[in-house]
Amino acid sequence: MNTTFPQDALAAVTHADPYPYYDALAAVQGLRFDAGLGLWIAASAADVMAVMRHPDCRVRPLAEPVPAAIASGAAGQVFGALVRMNDGERHAQPKLALQRALAGVDTQAAELLARRIGGRLWRDDGLASWMFEAPVSAMASLLGFADGQQPAVAAWMGEFVACLSPYSDASQIGRAHAAALSLLAGFKELMRGASPSAAPGSLLSRVIAEAEAVGWSESHGLLANLVGLLSQTYEATAGLIGNSVLALARQPEEERCGVEDAAVLVRAVGRFDPPIQNTRRFVARDCEIGGAPLLAGQTVLLVLAAANRDPRGEGREFGFGRGVHACPGQALACAFATGAMEVLMAKAHPDLLRTLNWTYRRSPNARVPVFG
Repeated sequence: MNTTFPQDALAAVTHADPYPYYDALAAVQGLRFDAGLGLWIAASAADVMAVMRHPDCRVRPLAEPVPAAIASGAAGQVFGALVRMNDGERHAQPKLALQRALAGVDTQAAELLARRIGGRLWRDDGLASWMFEAPVSAMASLLGFADGQQPAVAAWMGEFVACLSPYSDASQIGRAHAAALSLLAGFKELMRGASPSAAPGSLLSRVIAEAEAVGWSESHGLLANLVGLLSQTYEATAGLIGNSVLALARQPEEERCGVEDAAVLVRAVGRFDPPIQNTRRFVARDCEIGGAPLLAGQTVLLVLAAANRDPRGEGREFGFGRGVHACPGQALACAFATGAMEVLMAKAHPDLLRTLNWTYRRSPNARVPVFG
């Protein structure tokens, strides 16, 4: 195990063991400016909450609501309409509709669905792709896509999420634009009722009903946020599954938990080795937070993985956000990850966990293992 500290809070995300470093960050109260990164750092639970609650700290820069690299294509149009990438009125109504729709999902049934789909897709030599395909296929099923449509949806989503990475090249971004068009078309077809799987009671029908109830009538925004439900499931839930696999592998074989403990394992990983370790807030106006003088145009890096470990945080979890921008799909993501882990515990060859090798996907925010 690498015992050196990461170079900085961005490098920590893919470090072999960033947690002593995170503990040190969380122990220091107050924001600090990292001149090397050009970012303010908030790492304690109190500081992260203070930034998340501050009205002058936004989820996107005022001058760049959509990243310039994708702004001219379909992926950028989806990005710009996502609830989690907006504040104020463009956030409030859609967030309420999605929150109500997701609250109506039976998480026990979702766990069983993930177990069924994950079992169907399982291959001992396919862990690297399975941990992405199983949860996104389960979400696609909840939304109304038939089993035969789910492989295409998963493939499109794999190409779409490239637009969310600052490391993607022009070719990847081009494929992300094409995938966005395919995903939007797929949802339009479901909404027209052309697919017999778009039955009453699907998550899609609940989202539509709640959108009408709160007065959210912008059709492109609705379609974009349906794509957003899939994209959040694809990467964050895959990371939760992958990190749960590693947590299981690190347990002594004689103490290794079983299927009945999968939910406990997933919850622990969600706090102590979360898939989303950083997020950002962008300062819209000069302000002061905890004595730190923030200037308009500056960026604050919220080190969620450090805040999770802060003993002063009273056990609060930050990996799915808090406050206004808390992810309404946290319970569903944990249900999908639990169902997937139940499949792995029941079906994986005994040698799989003993012979794992992995690196971490290059990312400034997401800790997602890539299994060899």
